[in-house]
Amino acid sequence: MSRVYNFSAGPSMLPEPVLQKAAAEMMDYAGSGQSVMEMSHRSKVYDGVIKGAEAALRQVMAVPDNYKVLFLQGGASSQFAAVPMNLMTKSRKADYVLSGQFSTKAFQEGSRYGDCKAVASSKEDNFSHIPAIDPAECRPDADYFHICLNNTIYGTAWHTLPSTGDVPLVADISSCILSRPIDVTKFGLLYAGAQKNVAPAGLTIVIVREDLIGEPQEGTPTMFHYGVMAKNDSMYNTPPCWSIYICKLVLEWIRDEIGGLEAMEARNVKKAQVLYDFLDSSKLFKGCAQKDSRSIMNVTFVTGDGDLDAAFVKEAAAAGFVNLKGHRSVGGMRASIYNAMPPEGIDKLVAFMAEFEKNNG
Repeated sequence: MSRVYNFSAGPSMLPEPVLQKAAAEMMDYAGSGQSVMEMSHRSKVYDGVIKGAEAALRQVMAVPDNYKVLFLQGGASSQFAAVPMNLMTKSRKADYVLSGQFSTKAFQEGSRYGDCKAVASSKEDNFSHIPAIDPAECRPDADYFHICLNNTIYGTAWHTLPSTGDVPLVADISSCILSRPIDVTKFGLLYAGAQKNVAPAGLTIVIVREDLIGEPQEGTPTMFHYGVMAKNDSMYNTPPCWSIYICKLVLEWIRDEIGGLEAMEARNVKKAQVLYDFLDSSKLFKGCAQKDSRSIMNVTFVTGDGDLDAAFVKEAAAAGFVNLKGHRSVGGMRASIYNAMPPEGIDKLVAFMAEFEKNNG
């Protein structure tokens, strides 16, 4: 069968050139006579893979030399614990903004390791926007200030970073990493699960400022110890070798074929605008996120009728537009339009939605 347009929130679609290159190298990577999936992570040839991936990430994201790049495991959810274990070590305080399910889970997990405070929340509005922050609620002695930069489930994103003064800003960027330029120097730490926009599931990326890597809280597992992972160049144990390899290919695709993150952002903004313009003009479909908080990665929408939503998802899948069902906690529809989604996928989806509206309006 022909390939479908996959709107999954993750694991999500990968760029076809990356899949084609990986397929071509599946049996024999770089003349080694082995697949990356079966070679030793201690071999010279794999050393080139992981170092190449880090170098490409540093180049594409403009990561300064005083930041460590860690390739870890456990998903972004593991960092809900690892961040407080490693960073909440002075005042044992941390401030969190609750803008969706994952920032809430991070807050709940962080509260197991110290005094975590929810300084703002948009829960009462079903997380339909990024909440306003009252500076008086923020604590100047907090060890860090945590946000989720893009909220996959609710289709919202931060467009202006909070001002945190001397308190290091920590962000979960799982669903927006590599979608646009990010000024890494504005953050003390960034982390992301790779399965949305970078690579297959299994890889977690952490970018952390060196001065924040110290002695973690007592009892921190070795696998969660940033210092140990940094000292061992992410190779304390066997890393997620295949995911790191695909990550390298994706980064090279962004750099060499797309033209970098500025070009990627322009492409992503244009894709999202096509879909949002349709939603804003539609009499059947309605966007869920408030306009000033809209994400260019995850677009959430509804018809207002649960049965009609279900019919749309079913008919869309039959037409080759798969994984449009919204998260089970909110319902409706969600189109995750990550980097790998080609512009024509959005154009064809909008045409299908217009036809569905004509038949069901």
